[in-house]
Amino acid sequence: MLIVGAKGFAKEVLEVLYQNKQLKNVAFFDDVNTELTGKLYQTFPILKTMEAAEAYFKTTSNEFTIGIGNPVLRKMLYEKFQSIGGVFTATISPKASVGHFGNTIQEGCNIMTGTVLTNDIHVGKGTIINLNCTIGHDTIIQDFVELSPGVSISGNCTIGAYSILGTNATVLPKITIGTNVIVAAGAVVTKNVPDNCMVAGIPAVIKKELSPINL
Repeated sequence: MLIVGAKGFAKEVLEVLYQNKQLKNVAFFDDVNTELTGKLYQTFPILKTMEAAEAYFKTTSNEFTIGIGNPVLRKMLYEKFQSIGGVFTATISPKASVGHFGNTIQEGCNIMTGTVLTNDIHVGKGTIINLNCTIGHDTIIQDFVELSPGVSISGNCTIGAYSILGTNATVLPKITIGTNVIVAAGAVVTKNVPDNCMVAGIPAVIKKELSPINL
């Protein structure tokens, strides 16, 4: 598998692959940080060009995942690497607890250690569910959402695409959060949140409007 990115979150994705005994043919892609060359941890090749990534997909493995946060950037990278033959692939920690009934986890999700998903949960494409999040029954998480560590989402909630929930944010039952919303760390969301805004506080209130995403 090719991990897009070689810093920060990419290292956490590597740990999930280790937990799953999936380290064979793992490589990283980083064409931004010039100081990263050769092999990460003296083991995993760091590819520096799209030509090298395309060759990797053709000769080694066509699977890739994204080891970088930021929903919009993740969507752009997904399209870029899919266009050269990559297959967007989920990474799910065996130390996450995923319920056995009615759950759907779409391509390219990263579900990290300590996460708890109950039943009848939909997790959209390219979503990050970071360390120790909890997600209640009948919740819909749309594409390219980012849940930071410790987020708690109650049952019957909907989280719109490209939204970011900060560390230890809490969403109460039957709440809908719109598209392109930022929920500040530690916020408690007690009522529905419209598209394109940032909310913070206990209870969470709108602090500023955000420009709509054009993809």
